[in-house]
Amino acid sequence: MPLSGKQTEDDIYCACLSKALCHIPTPVTVGFYAPFGSRVYMLLEKITKCMREESSRLEDTERTSFSEKTRKPEGLGFLQFLWYLLFYKPLITEKHLSRRNIQFIFVPFSAWQYAGSDRLWAGLVTTLCDRMRSHFGALPLGLYHVLGIAPKQASDFREKEWTLKRSFCIKLGLTILSLLIGLVFLLVSLTKKEETKESGSTLTVLGSTATLISGSGIAMTIFKVGKNVVISQKKKIEKMVNSQKFSTQMGFMSEVKKEVELITNLVLCMEIFQRQKIRVVLQITSLELCAPDKVVGVLDAMNTLLSDSRAPFISILVVDPSIIVACLENASSMKGMADNGYVFLNRTVTLPFSVPGLGTKAKLQLLKKAVKGTGDLIDWPCRNSTAQVTKTGITETMRLLRAEEEEDEENENITYSNPRRYIEEALHCLYNEKENLHEYIPDSIAQMRRIVNTIPVTIRLMMLNHILSETLNPKTVAAWVVLANQWPCRISWILQCMEDELQLGLKEDLGKCLLWDVFKDNSKELYSMKANFKNLLDLDGDPEIFKRFLLEDYPFTVQDAQSFLKCTVNLDQSIKNRMGLIRGISNLQKAWEEPEKKAYIEENVVR
Repeated sequence: MPLSGKQTEDDIYCACLSKALCHIPTPVTVGFYAPFGSRVYMLLEKITKCMREESSRLEDTERTSFSEKTRKPEGLGFLQFLWYLLFYKPLITEKHLSRRNIQFIFVPFSAWQYAGSDRLWAGLVTTLCDRMRSHFGALPLGLYHVLGIAPKQASDFREKEWTLKRSFCIKLGLTILSLLIGLVFLLVSLTKKEETKESGSTLTVLGSTATLISGSGIAMTIFKVGKNVVISQKKKIEKMVNSQKFSTQMGFMSEVKKEVELITNLVLCMEIFQRQKIRVVLQITSLELCAPDKVVGVLDAMNTLLSDSRAPFISILVVDPSIIVACLENASSMKGMADNGYVFLNRTVTLPFSVPGLGTKAKLQLLKKAVKGTGDLIDWPCRNSTAQVTKTGITETMRLLRAEEEEDEENENITYSNPRRYIEEALHCLYNEKENLHEYIPDSIAQMRRIVNTIPVTIRLMMLNHILSETLNPKTVAAWVVLANQWPCRISWILQCMEDELQLGLKEDLGKCLLWDVFKDNSKELYSMKANFKNLLDLDGDPEIFKRFLLEDYPFTVQDAQSFLKCTVNLDQSIKNRMGLIRGISNLQKAWEEPEKKAYIEENVVR
């Protein structure tokens, strides 16, 4: 599908998934597999927006195809719903099943917020209950809890969606009649004269009995409704979970499941009243930040509490499989049950959706957005006046920096006099489609921001250290920042080898040598010490892309590296220092071993 306008690859992926979720049978658990990071939240926002747009489109289509309109439990519609809830029972008819219009209720659940709880799964259930209560209202939920009837499948396709509760109406009528009769008896007994005192006492007893029985039934019903209005399901579940005595009893999970089934039945009832389907979309995020046993608990809750055949739940499980699988395999509660985390995850997920890598157009848009957010950083320190920084205690430093810039403007070329333009050109190279620098930037939004934030600082340092020149173009500076960000271990190794060779002075014209040649000549030594640098090598990106970067697209020399080194702020110097220490120890060991080896060989030859 060709891209057009501002539409990116991510827009297409999200639109495709959201359209599928509008028509897929429930319950369903979507495995939204993506590397952990802020990009997944952007994708979730796109999916939410697409699902709402698709819902509006289906609503318009349904309105034009059928004469009936969607009802909302608002205003007079709220009173109408309460009337139906009291005196009618809903039926699932063929007419309702054929409806295509749909409403989504989104329930975001960040597992990190409940990571400190012993039962993380309870946070998922309470979040669901609390969201349903705020959406439908406390009164309808309380009434349905006491008087509601679970919708049943209609036996005849011609049946109406609402049928009268005959037994309830008869009971209510008899109760009200008994109450009225009792009140009449009491009223008559009070008006009796003294001579009819015996008959008056009889009427009083009958009236009191009838009033007490019927009134207590009505009062008890009102009390139960009021109790469920005041005490939410969230509070009930929290009380059950916090009660150690209750949570150890048999049937504890059954009680929790009843609360979830109540939500399910209410949603089905609201579907029939509103004349549209309702889907509850659970967006489960940040599960990677929780302990392994708690992760297992959430997945078990999804499998047991949210998986009834009639459940209207769409669970979007946003996880990084590489992290979640490790959690599952290391969970103590899983020992002896499942050795393969992928198998257990596949039992939960009914619709896997692996987020593809960031497309070129989407990456360029994200880079451009990151660059736009650095306006103040680009202007610093030109735009800030002395008055603005007085409170920070750096007034004198800012004054000296501006004096330095003014001196540069008088004595140097345009590069020094217009650093803002230089920085803008360097940042423009990141999201310029005609350039290839964006190909070396990772999909992580956090890494993009690191690079974008580092470039202005690096250029300012180079400017103040008089390193910038006409031959050093902005693209080269941006490429160096990307190199240090993407391959910190390999570039640190190159710098250490370069430093050692410069100190020994064994190689002439070392400054003209390519960094790739330095790496290639010393890569065997790095490989021999890989056990010492395993954690550091894990920081680096693709080694093949590293080769293409230094050998073909950006052939930096040793002289270039020496110029950049003083201003390379995004490279941890401790990595290079550690490499220098380990390399020095290794060279000492070789210096001891070689004479002993030589003596051993000579001794064997003599023999």
